[in-house]
Amino acid sequence: MGDLYALDFDGVLCDSCGESSLSAVKAAKVRWPSLFSGVESSLEDWIVDQMHIVRPVVETGYENLLLVRLLLETQIPSIRKSSVAEGLTVEGILENWMKIKPVIMEEWNENRDELIDLFGKVRDEWMDNDLATWIGANRFYPGVPDALKFASSKLYIVTTKQSRFADALLRELAGITIPPERIYGLGTGPKVKVLKLLQDMPEHQGLTLHFVEDRLATLKNVIKEAELDKWNLYLDKESESGDWGYNTQKEREEAASISRIHLLQLSDFSRKLK
Repeated sequence: MGDLYALDFDGVLCDSCGESSLSAVKAAKVRWPSLFSGVESSLEDWIVDQMHIVRPVVETGYENLLLVRLLLETQIPSIRKSSVAEGLTVEGILENWMKIKPVIMEEWNENRDELIDLFGKVRDEWMDNDLATWIGANRFYPGVPDALKFASSKLYIVTTKQSRFADALLRELAGITIPPERIYGLGTGPKVKVLKLLQDMPEHQGLTLHFVEDRLATLKNVIKEAELDKWNLYLDKESESGDWGYNTQKEREEAASISRIHLLQLSDFSRKLK
């Protein structure tokens, strides 16, 4: 009957960590100008470097702003407003982000929706003013654009990224147009809800269902839903060059012990789509 693939975007199709980290620094300067006014470029560069390491904790883009400020607070005691920053390491962030995030949101008196809006606005302005540089701060993983172009399966994008950014990157960087009704972005509901929606569509009855994701926590949420038992679940693991997806060695080891989850290499992923 055929196959349907629901694909996460960041970390599965596209490595956007460079762009999201730079956008987060730009947005942090808008949100907290007094904290960032005297920050030297060498410290900014350090923050962007660290963002590549802590990227696995990010579920939704606005969290990049929180991480940028938190990394700054770990380095400059005089501006600290959070009780967690002192002595905090990137390993500590990777281990404890789900506990840290609500604490800093409250201590900094931040609003999730406002941060989402700001992060989107900063990206829109960057795209409007200098699309080439914005596009250039992203990259599709090797072989992925061709795999998408020549896929014989039915493809859907299921992402916490705002749809307009996913669409722009697919068009401008990968040279692919995916119809807007097949891109489920931020605001379309949790991924488990989108997967239920897709499997219930009359035109999808009889198709073999596959969901490819780079966050273990998301796959574990799917497993909790008995209704989603039909989905084949995949966690992307490091490619031969060691850079596919945003997950940690510890998460990959845990995933390997869960029978529902298949660990997938980049070369196998491209072959599956074709």
